[in-house]
Amino acid sequence: MDRGTQTRTGDSLPEGLGRAIRETASAIAVLLDGATDMTVPVPGLEWTVGETAAHLALANGLMADVASGQERVYGDGTPQSLAAANARSLAEFPQRAAEPLAAMIVEQADAFLDAMGRATAEGTAGRTFLTPLGPMDQDVFASYLLTHMLGHGYDLARGLRRPHMIDETRVGLCLPFLKTAMPRVAAASALTARYTVRVRGGETFGVTFTDGTVEVLPDPPERSDCTILTEPVAFLVMALGRMGPWQAMARGAVFARGRKPWLALRFPTLFHVP
Repeated sequence: MDRGTQTRTGDSLPEGLGRAIRETASAIAVLLDGATDMTVPVPGLEWTVGETAAHLALANGLMADVASGQERVYGDGTPQSLAAANARSLAEFPQRAAEPLAAMIVEQADAFLDAMGRATAEGTAGRTFLTPLGPMDQDVFASYLLTHMLGHGYDLARGLRRPHMIDETRVGLCLPFLKTAMPRVAAASALTARYTVRVRGGETFGVTFTDGTVEVLPDPPERSDCTILTEPVAFLVMALGRMGPWQAMARGAVFARGRKPWLALRFPTLFHVP
């Protein structure tokens, strides 16, 4: 099927989210269409460009299946089980060529949006989806798909030495998933601290740690210990484990203030990136 004539849906999602999913999938396909060597390693990953693209195609297919109502078991939500599931799925799926993988990524993103559109038409949009990172509602699940594509789209862009597709608008659309996922991927820690996170041009929210319990708040907590001010792209790239806090601060993309500003450096280490 020609990419320019595929059915496009997603109007049932928050404003701009369906469009961002479509455009991100298309941007990744454009990256892959220009790839001449799929065996190039991706900086910071154990995967090649071909393996990263194959994982993305498989993940989009899994999420499209879940969106359509199928049950797909994929690990138990822990980083270790997800890594094992990723390795197993790649071993069972040998495709590494750019063109078919690009087509799969776009087609499965479209299938996901089609399923979301059908759910709205059938009056079942309020159901809960069992995703690889636990139960989510429709809007958070779609935000998850976008976040996952942007993370690996960033990887592919680095591997192919081409511009990535992350921007401020797309980062804002990733926040519902990121805030939902934070307590689920928190590392074991005895830290007790209150953070305020301000994403430039976007949201401000709170994250508290109390003896290993993590809570994400819609607003800054009272008596915040540390306020992190971050540029949107840097926030997402750090949240996905592609950049460390020292590197982000050296670029002027992250600043910290408050009673305990040094806690900003610890913040990214308090989560396991799946």
